[in-house]
Amino acid sequence: MGVCASTQLASKGGNHSWQSTVNIVDLDGRLEQLKEPIKAWHVLSQNPNCYICCSETMYVGSPMLPVLPTEDLQLGLVYFLVPRTKSRVPLSLQDLGALAIRANAALSAAATPNYPISKPNPQKKFRTHPTLSNVSLGYSH
Repeated sequence: MGVCASTQLASKGGNHSWQSTVNIVDLDGRLEQLKEPIKAWHVLSQNPNCYICCSETMYVGSPMLPVLPTEDLQLGLVYFLVPRTKSRVPLSLQDLGALAIRANAALSAAATPNYPISKPNPQKKFRTHPTLSNVSLGYSH
């Protein structure tokens, strides 16, 4: 899953590379990019019915492992907000493909000039930004 986004996105003229931000894809395929690492609980506090998983730990046939609320979300990684109801559901190949498409669409949109990238602010509500795609999660279960 970690290779779902082309490394060419980093050089497409955006004001920041996706590799130098924390990348969080929400349930609607919108992307939040942060300039600095942030604790997972900051994001979870605004999304109480979700958990966060890292694209690097997703495997077909296994449930998506949650990031602990006390963990820092790291620069250069792609994270997904996932409904809690899917926490024990094994990831299918179709699910993984849908997530890869959603992440690629979100990162491609973010590679455009003037895409908003923010600094974490614990007092500010977690916001997402629309992408050019309306690809859904597409769970097959």
